[in-house]
Amino acid sequence: MTVADRLKEHCDAKYQAFQSKLVPNIPADTILGVRTPDMRRIAKEVNGTEEAERFLKNLPHRYYEENLVHFFLIALIKDFDACVRETERFLPYVDCWPVCDQSSPKVFTKNHEKLLPYIRKWIASDHVYTSRFGMRMLMNEFLGADFKEEYPALVAAKSGEDYYLKMMIAWYFATALAKQYDACVPFLEKNVLDTWTHNKAIQKALESFRVSEEHKEYLKTLRRKADKA
Repeated sequence: MTVADRLKEHCDAKYQAFQSKLVPNIPADTILGVRTPDMRRIAKEVNGTEEAERFLKNLPHRYYEENLVHFFLIALIKDFDACVRETERFLPYVDCWPVCDQSSPKVFTKNHEKLLPYIRKWIASDHVYTSRFGMRMLMNEFLGADFKEEYPALVAAKSGEDYYLKMMIAWYFATALAKQYDACVPFLEKNVLDTWTHNKAIQKALESFRVSEEHKEYLKTLRRKADKA
């Protein structure tokens, strides 16, 4: 039985229709309609088997859910070098935000020093979802004790008009405002980001329970008028 066969046992037509609306940039017929808990369970069931080894080598996949299971399997790899190797092999095939955003390898958390050069490379990539993944790893792993003031600049310097790329930049800064406010608010005060991303970052920060009311009131004053067409 292949991973695709396992996934097809859990198809839900209503969920497939729902997912198709969430991920409009990929063909609806590549979405089976399998819920995340089932995909994670399948990844754990096949992890470490010959089936998983064949599956990881068999790229590209046909189904959206196969890509999710692929990244869930990568996240289970305990050796840092092997995990990065499989991540880099898979990233060029990532074609939508849920696949990009749902996998967070635990081994990355234990190897920040080794991870950072890869994050820099991923952010610099011209491939939207590779860059988005790099920014998300920087957000997940380097807004705590290992934070440095140079890191937000890596994100702020990223340019591009893709919606999902700009949304990731906004998400990064909204999260950074909750965790590293003093270091990150100058990027908004100095209008470093384009107007849409700037305002979206403020919007997401205002929606956050982790940003203080005092900071929210100040952030409201930093909103910018939309650029004229």
